[in-house]
Amino acid sequence: MDIPAITDMDVSGKRLLVRADLNVPFNDDGTVSDATRITRFAAGMKPLLAKGARLVILTHLGRPKGQRNPDLSTESIRETLADALGVDVFFTDTCVGADAEAAAADLGAGQALLCQNVRFEPGEEANDPALAAQFARLGDIYVNDAFSCAHRAHASTAAIADQMPATAGPLMLEEVMALTKALEAPKRPSVAIVGGAKVSSKISVLKNLVGKLDAVIIGGGMANTFLFADGAPMGKSLFEADQIETVREIRELAEKSGCKLLLPSDVVISREFKAGARKQIVANDACPEDAMILDAGPEALRDFEAELAGALTILWNGPLGAFEIPPFDHSTKMLARSAAELTRAGLAVSVAGGGDTVAALNVADAADDFTYVSTAGGAFLEWLEGKELPGLAALTRAKAA
Repeated sequence: MDIPAITDMDVSGKRLLVRADLNVPFNDDGTVSDATRITRFAAGMKPLLAKGARLVILTHLGRPKGQRNPDLSTESIRETLADALGVDVFFTDTCVGADAEAAAADLGAGQALLCQNVRFEPGEEANDPALAAQFARLGDIYVNDAFSCAHRAHASTAAIADQMPATAGPLMLEEVMALTKALEAPKRPSVAIVGGAKVSSKISVLKNLVGKLDAVIIGGGMANTFLFADGAPMGKSLFEADQIETVREIRELAEKSGCKLLLPSDVVISREFKAGARKQIVANDACPEDAMILDAGPEALRDFEAELAGALTILWNGPLGAFEIPPFDHSTKMLARSAAELTRAGLAVSVAGGGDTVAALNVADAADDFTYVSTAGGAFLEWLEGKELPGLAALTRAKAA
């Protein structure tokens, strides 16, 4: 994707208006419980600060719906951000207007300013160009470093790019490059693992992937729906009886493009959905009426591992079973470790994304060994669906201009 990069520019003395995604979770005492997004953002900004850039940082926090909410003030992340950047971070209790403009103007080279929550402004989620014009007064160059917000057409992610010189930040570029390599120009053979609860939530994802990759492994409740379409009894399992036609369409698309679909040949069932519940392994068409399918079985795991063993590109979105509850996390953990091992050995490029996926890889202690793990949720899914992301489209327009 041809988008301008801030890393290609002379940033000395320039005010960089950076849209970050620092929407992090908090502990009950108000401290940040997971600073991953902040530390990853800071890693890309440090070299720019070292070159004399002046950072004016915009982000959202929570869903205040255009109203000021003290509980969602970005001041609560200022200290964590300062520690990550290694510089003092000034704060302004607004993101537009005279006070914010004065604070931005006062910044010296290598200094940073954190603005108040952009979603306190009613025009933010409406993609209001008038609000974007106010944002533009805070900097010389716009830098979108928030891929996880790129699927939102908001004033600070889309309209702003029409108001001033617009570029992509280091984290945005890293994400786009990783996903492009995995989906748009993968080394082949290429395999996707797609899991989760419902086919209906990932229809577009599956239709797009089967047209681009060599094989798709289907797990979780989604696999149950495919098995049900084949006539397999589901007992009390999670599945979607109204998605049989969708399953047929996906299979036809896969056959047409030469993409192999892999379903669990055996499954793990239980009569209780709780940690430590007694489990049983049965064929994929042998779930009793009083039981539920909660994981892929050992034979299925061997099949999936064999498919990964021949892959040069691995794309992962969604667990194979109820990974949050042992013993139904086994297949997800084992397959994740297999993918990690292939990556460590330099045999495959592995890219994963989505909230449940990241959590599952962390449970398996495999996340650090993947080539790239995206912290984006909705934007990652929409990328997998092949949709145009407004935040990226805005940067492409900026390049064309």
